Amino acid sequence: MRTTIPPRLLQDPEVAASEKALRACVHCGFCNATCPTYLLTGNELEGPRGRIYLIKNILEEGIPPSRQTVEHIDNCLGCLACETTCPSGVDYSLLLETARPRLDQLVKRPWADRLLRTLLTRTLPYPGRTRWALRMSWVGRLFSFLMPGVMRPLLAMAPKRLPRPASVARPGVVPAENRRRLRVALLTGCVQQVLGPQINDATVRLLTRLGAEVIIPPDMGCCGALTFHMGERKRSRKLMQRTIAVWHRELKAGLDAIVLNTSGCGTAIKEYEHIFRHDPQWADKAKAVVGRVRDVSEVVAQLGLGQADRAPALKVAYHDACSLQHGLCITEPPRQLLKAAGFAVVEIPEGHICCGSAGTYNMLRPHLAQKLQARKVERIASVGPQVVAAGNIGCMEQIAACAAVPVVHTVELLDWATGGPRPAGVPPDVGSD
Repeated sequence: MRTTIPPRLLQDPEVAASEKALRACVHCGFCNATCPTYLLTGNELEGPRGRIYLIKNILEEGIPPSRQTVEHIDNCLGCLACETTCPSGVDYSLLLETARPRLDQLVKRPWADRLLRTLLTRTLPYPGRTRWALRMSWVGRLFSFLMPGVMRPLLAMAPKRLPRPASVARPGVVPAENRRRLRVALLTGCVQQVLGPQINDATVRLLTRLGAEVIIPPDMGCCGALTFHMGERKRSRKLMQRTIAVWHRELKAGLDAIVLNTSGCGTAIKEYEHIFRHDPQWADKAKAVVGRVRDVSEVVAQLGLGQADRAPALKVAYHDACSLQHGLCITEPPRQLLKAAGFAVVEIPEGHICCGSAGTYNMLRPHLAQKLQARKVERIASVGPQVVAAGNIGCMEQIAACAAVPVVHTVELLDWATGGPRPAGVPPDVGSD
């Protein structure tokens, strides 16, 4: 693709990298075949190829962006299925993450949209604030008729009851049960601490049972992924810097891996090296951190499950979170582990299509997210599983809202199979004869 980006803009390293990505695009359109929003709308501007043209126009400054342009970019889930499909290796995620903050500078959003985004960026990265907001959501539901329309789907998504905080995955050091084979740090997530603390508990139990010592730094905070993918940069960078500082300190103390059980965080964390590549204070630390980051399925596969025959041989539909299969390119380890644990793993048709969660997407673009949710749940129902397993809390919440079967994290099933408790979301009658 030819570009005419002004030389003064090319002085910005992010714009220069975007130009390189734009030039790699050959307009083939293969990306549209796997793009969720293009499949829903059939609109060229709701597919990666169309959005690439819009981003090109933004950078070239030839056509002033409008609110319609912002809407087309906002409608992108950032699922990165297009990158998996692209034969030319276009770095679409780079284009998207460069365009979003630039659009925010060029086009003023409607006030209700700005209010919702401010609420999310000021709340979600902080577990205490998130827990308080969810507990008070009943008040919002009472007065929802007074609120802007964009806020009402958010209130509808808020759970009526919150789970108890984690009892095992608490700040500190949890020793390996037997001989220590690895020393790892665990990112417990921000929203996950509130909505899915049982995932962190299961992760710690599983890892320590298999021989890993688990460190949960007391000053660990949000990794910055949620706000970064929304296009916010100032707050995101501060969160990322704090995360890098905490983990780099642990690395110096001796650490084999930084374990993630929230794959949505992983896609942003893996970009730390790129994001801070021109920052002399953080570049080397970011590179060191990224080099140790691994998904929990990779670490468990390395350790080996050992005796894993404690759970019934359930029929499990494994859902590929987009952040795992497209962002981190991890597909086989979770499936292999579930099979090794004795579960019958079945494939979900159209498994490469997003469920509609995509970080904050289901809160910001509910009209499209709900269509993708219904599509995913329908495909899951077609294979008749007893349980759905996934590797990301966002997907779990999105699918569980409509699915007829329990939805749990992969590590919850692996923990159960190796001697841990039955996952809280799996009723006692599931798997019983």
